[in-house]
Amino acid sequence: MDIRPVPLAERNLAGRDFFLLWAGVAISLAEIWAGGFLAPMGFWAGLWAILLGHLIGNTLMALGGVIGSDHGIMSMVSIRPAFGIRGSNLAAVLNIIQLIGWAAIMLIIGGRAGAALGKPVGGILASDSFWVVLIGVGTLLWAFWTGKTVWKILQTVSVAALLLVIAMMTWVAFGGMEPQPAAANAQPMAFMTGLDLVIAMPISWMPLVADYSRSARSTRSAFWNTWWGYFLVSSWMYVLGLQVTLLTGVTDPGLLVLETMGGLGLAVPALFMVVFSTITSDFPDVYSATCSLLNISQKVSARTVMWIAGIVSILVALVFPMEQYENFLFFIGAMFIPLFGVVLTDYFILRGRKLEVDAIYVEGGTYWYRKGCNPAAFAAWAVGFAVYEAMALLKLAVGGSIPSMLAAGMLYWALSRKAAR
Repeated sequence: MDIRPVPLAERNLAGRDFFLLWAGVAISLAEIWAGGFLAPMGFWAGLWAILLGHLIGNTLMALGGVIGSDHGIMSMVSIRPAFGIRGSNLAAVLNIIQLIGWAAIMLIIGGRAGAALGKPVGGILASDSFWVVLIGVGTLLWAFWTGKTVWKILQTVSVAALLLVIAMMTWVAFGGMEPQPAAANAQPMAFMTGLDLVIAMPISWMPLVADYSRSARSTRSAFWNTWWGYFLVSSWMYVLGLQVTLLTGVTDPGLLVLETMGGLGLAVPALFMVVFSTITSDFPDVYSATCSLLNISQKVSARTVMWIAGIVSILVALVFPMEQYENFLFFIGAMFIPLFGVVLTDYFILRGRKLEVDAIYVEGGTYWYRKGCNPAAFAAWAVGFAVYEAMALLKLAVGGSIPSMLAAGMLYWALSRKAAR
């Protein structure tokens, strides 16, 4: 792994690889759980929030990948032209935090589901910790193999099998479960709040999408296969979670569906879902946490950093409070939506998709600004973050995602234009 650009001759990922990669990322019990958060909106309003939120979030995520496929650079390096070479380090630190958090959350959900399915057998198979460690080790191995031939084969087979399991889960959710008595009335959720929750999910992948698109043979193919792979499957996961929560009132809809499958004699595909959906959606967190750390310093080998990231995610999973999951999604939105409002404005509007790639790695060059940081980018990011938080605090109907991105992007455009005069 190298933070330098991937040469064109070495880019080995085709459109199908990106579709399978992002479809696999989207097959996640965490996404089913997130869909359950939308239950206070009702099914049809929740469905519209899911589709519109993924339309917005997916587009932004895939656009972030264009920077990588255009120039062969990883995500945190793609932030340097806007924020400065040193300025990108702050984004890298925040990205490492959110990636370790995501890896831990997915391991926790997978660990709980594995223990629930292993409960009839008992012993170590009924232990959350056993499944967290087992799946965590599998995730680490998957991350080591990223992009290699063995990875492509495993990813293809796993995603195909997982889609069959998802079809079974859908049958259970829409036709094989008994409605439960309604729970106590929950607080209604405004449409734009629900939209923010949906947008936050694809946006959470935006700070790492270029780590994979940098190996794309074609920008166009990588963009559309990333977009469709994640849009179709992630929307599907959200709808599953929404339906099951509306039907039963449970707080962990994915686990309930898996337990129901176990009771119907489908324990083996349910367990396959637990293990491999967690691995295919979790390995990018470990791999890209390594990429982000290498953006800060290359003094430690990538393999060592990956081991550290994988082990830390397992340790965090053993202590992370899952009741903070919803707040974690809002944190991701507040931090990264305005940040990439700045990055996308810089790349697509101000620079017209042109970069001095060699200068991205040179101290004192074009992207050094003031001691390695661009004050205009940080000012715009701060304003965008403040707008997101203000929207949440005031509970305004417009939500925080779109206003914060527009505020950050427009302010950065104005400050950059003024500085250029």
